[in-house]
Amino acid sequence: MRPLVITGETARKAICRHVLSAPEGHVVRIGEASRTLEQNALLHPLLTDIANQCEWMGKKRSMLQWKVIMVSAHAIATGQPAEMVIGIEGEVVNLRESTAAMSKRRFSSLVEYVLAWGAMNDVVFRKQPVEIE
Repeated sequence: MRPLVITGETARKAICRHVLSAPEGHVVRIGEASRTLEQNALLHPLLTDIANQCEWMGKKRSMLQWKVIMVSAHAIATGQPAEMVIGIEGEVVNLRESTAAMSKRRFSSLVEYVLAWGAMNDVVFRKQPVEIE
């Protein structure tokens, strides 16, 4: 079933009717909208540009490594906790936030953080961001 979006009072009432007619055992979740396809298509190219132009800790890093670095940094910058644990093989694991589970607002904040970091580090972004909220 597709998500139902509250867009106004008419939609709110229709959604309430839908909930009232739902069979027992069905689940209703209410929360912020998750990230959009446009947002999703923006982050990886930005991180690829950073990976192609920057080093971290004296080494070139892959786009996926930069994603871990940026999501972790963004969490700290926005007051979220960081948790590091020792993994199954004795490695250090950063239990970071999932970008797939981010709301549109949170994902927008992450993209803004990446863009700001890039600007402060002279990254030239090939893909120009559009309004993403």
